[in-house]
Amino acid sequence: MKITNAKVIVCCPGRNFVTLKIETDEGLTGLGDASLNGRELAVASYLNDHVLPMLIGRDAHRIEDTWQLLYRGAYWRRGPVTMSAIAAVDTALWDIKAKAANLPLYQLLGGASRERVLVYAHANGRDIGHAVEEVQRKVALGYRAVRVQSGVPGLEKVYGVARGNGPYEPADGALPSEEDWDSAKYLRHAPKLFDAVRQAVGDELQLLHDVHHRLTPIEAARLGQDLEPHRLFWMEDPTPAEAQEAFRLIRRHTTTPLAVGEIFNTIWDCKTLIEEQLIDYIRTTVVHAGGITHLRRIADLAALHQVRTGCHGATDLSPVCMGAALHFDLSVPNFGIQEHMPHNALTDEVFPHAYSFHEGFMHPGEVPGHGVTIDEALAAKYPYQRAYLPVNRLQHDGTLWNW
Repeated sequence: MKITNAKVIVCCPGRNFVTLKIETDEGLTGLGDASLNGRELAVASYLNDHVLPMLIGRDAHRIEDTWQLLYRGAYWRRGPVTMSAIAAVDTALWDIKAKAANLPLYQLLGGASRERVLVYAHANGRDIGHAVEEVQRKVALGYRAVRVQSGVPGLEKVYGVARGNGPYEPADGALPSEEDWDSAKYLRHAPKLFDAVRQAVGDELQLLHDVHHRLTPIEAARLGQDLEPHRLFWMEDPTPAEAQEAFRLIRRHTTTPLAVGEIFNTIWDCKTLIEEQLIDYIRTTVVHAGGITHLRRIADLAALHQVRTGCHGATDLSPVCMGAALHFDLSVPNFGIQEHMPHNALTDEVFPHAYSFHEGFMHPGEVPGHGVTIDEALAAKYPYQRAYLPVNRLQHDGTLWNW
């Protein structure tokens, strides 16, 4: 089965998505997500200008060989743009292969390792009281695991907290907006947040929290200690992980489980973290870590060291990525949890899908392939709109900090 055509579709049904569609001489097509929040057009250009000309005429079934061609053959390896482009091709080819077999994708990945996929929701509050209300609202929707964020007294803008009554959307302007940060204020506030949440909902609900790379290793260790009484499911991205060795210090001082990896691109970004058991959950994604082919390699390495998966699943990834991730989640033996931020109604119209949510769990569905399609005519009505993620500055002196 030969690849006869491939095209990149960029659309903005409320936020920007980059989708690759591959066509074959047997009439089968496959979709892959190539969205990279704030840098979408860079990936679109990489696909259009460098990748697509290499695909025409190739055997669509040779997924591994194509992956190696695009990774090793580029010479300039790794990085979010390259790996997102490779992921789009890889996901689309897996979609085609599963359709050719007339099977849902998870069946080609070894079949189901579980009946359903545990997911967690986001509860974001302007303050502690509002955050507690949001947690209770998610519980009422059936979620059994909830990530909790709230505003911090004395800080004007805080990650995870929406401005106004709409859902949280960080990419909010044609140029980057600026947020302020003070680690001391945050460190005093976070334990109070979880004191209130546990008092309101009890001990059964699984609670998660995202530090979003804001702390130094020793500060993260202190926060982990302070949160130990609340038995968090995980503390996410406690410190920037370019220096994987930094997690050794955090690990020495706290038993709070650690999760990291949504901005990782390859197995090399997490090799030390996994091999030294410095984390408990690896959060690499289908779209940013080279597709299903490479994500399976990361999961296999993690399984050797009792590290579980916890794929990033925010709305900056398209339904194509969510569908593929759920097939991966259902099949992989060391699955932990899947992030779930529901897309808006318009995005769901542009990307009809087979996956579903019920009582805190999701399932990818039984449709051949990964189960997600695109309405190209509808997508064309919503062209790309430039949108940047914010930047972060320390409140006391304006130093640029980790967002």
